[in-house]
Amino acid sequence: MTQPPRHTEILSAAARAADALELFSGASAGLRRHMPFDAAVWTATDPETGLVTAPMLVENLGSGEGCAAYWESELLEENVLPFRDLARAAVPVAGLRAATGDLPARSARYRRLLGHQGVDDELRAVLRIGDRPWGAVSLFRMRGGPAFGTHEIALLADLSGPLADRLRRFARPSASDGGPGASAPGLLLFDEHGEATSINEEARRYLALLPDGPSMPTALGLRLPIWLIGTTLQARAVARGHDRGSARVRIRTRDQRWLTCHASCLSGPGGRPGPTALVIEPAPHADLAVIVAQAYGLTPREFEVAQLVARGLSTAEIAAALFISPHTVRGHLKAVFGKAGISSRGELVAQLFAEPYRP
Repeated sequence: MTQPPRHTEILSAAARAADALELFSGASAGLRRHMPFDAAVWTATDPETGLVTAPMLVENLGSGEGCAAYWESELLEENVLPFRDLARAAVPVAGLRAATGDLPARSARYRRLLGHQGVDDELRAVLRIGDRPWGAVSLFRMRGGPAFGTHEIALLADLSGPLADRLRRFARPSASDGGPGASAPGLLLFDEHGEATSINEEARRYLALLPDGPSMPTALGLRLPIWLIGTTLQARAVARGHDRGSARVRIRTRDQRWLTCHASCLSGPGGRPGPTALVIEPAPHADLAVIVAQAYGLTPREFEVAQLVARGLSTAEIAAALFISPHTVRGHLKAVFGKAGISSRGELVAQLFAEPYRP
């Protein structure tokens, strides 16, 4: 089906983007020509957990402190239109004023933050493919602007899948990607108020590898990226019973390595709340394998077949190992070739399983 001109313009710019940050910038500029807004936040998300990860583009908003308060409200307070609900909604886009019957103060996020910052309405979207969220968007209109309308919601909803597909492509591995490395895990500890209190040297080294983005100052003499703050906030949300999701996110470093960050809340004497521990470590091979499968949109069975091909098994051997027919194996391989844009087993191994990702 032919896309409307406004879709085509935005998606053409997305197709030309060299990385996710350029994609966000181009999509934001294109959208603004068709639906005015005053400020925006565009962020990649981990498709497993939906938590924010690098990169993040913040336009015409305040400091990292305000960004941290925004995500604290998102994860720890009862809010209207949380991203985790939009990720599962029939339409992954909604406007705050429309959702609250033009009473935005029903939202804790609005009462605590947005209203004081002069925001009149927020349009939120999850960029998703199926049930996998690859990004999230918030567009803001300040005082005096009209509420976001149904046609604007529909426009952003139509862009959700195509923009997510482009984001997914940026997660694909390449032969130049760094391997998982052999460094020891990094560790940061946070007190019950979310303040960073201690850090080891390994964590400092990992922090130096992370891409630029919104960050928070700490008493440790360093700034912590919002993606790490968000992971610790999610751990606190799980500990308080606000969410049952995982406090885990994967981040790609400037030198193209993947790190896995996971947080958990500890308990002190007598069951009192203790510190929150955040561990940063090179992504294990199991994580790298999942990244490959998600980035190419492979089903679990298709990825299983691809892994066995990478190990050098023949069609007959794969069929025997998986208890399926050779014809079914060839069908899965055809699907993998189509999704990856390749035509041979050799290309499959070279493209999907560059050395650090090889099973």
